[in-house]
Amino acid sequence: MSGPNAGKRHEITTYVIGYVAALVLTGAAFGAVHWHWFADTTTTLAVVFGLALVQIIVHFRFFLHISFSRSARDDLQLILFSTLIVALMVGGTIVILLNLRARMM
Repeated sequence: MSGPNAGKRHEITTYVIGYVAALVLTGAAFGAVHWHWFADTTTTLAVVFGLALVQIIVHFRFFLHISFSRSARDDLQLILFSTLIVALMVGGTIVILLNLRARMM
C-alpha cells in the first residue's frame, strides 16, 4: 500500500471508523434512555455523560485528527482553551438565568 492512493485510503478508513464509532456511541446513549437499561435515572445520566465524553474523544481523534502525542500539544492546548472559554460562557449564562428566575419568583 505504498502507492499514490495509500494516504487517501488511510484517511477514508479513519473517517469510516470514526463515523461508525460515533453512530454506535449515539445509538447506545439513545438506547440507554429510551429502553431504560438502568433502573436509576442517576445511573442513566452518568452513562450518557460518559458516552458523550468518549464521543468527544472519538471526534478529536478521527475527524479533527488530533492525537494526544507530544507533537500535537499545541492543538490540544488550543482545544482545551476553547473548551474553557465555552464552559465559562455557558456557566455564566446559567448563573444569570437562575438569578433572573429567582428574582421573578
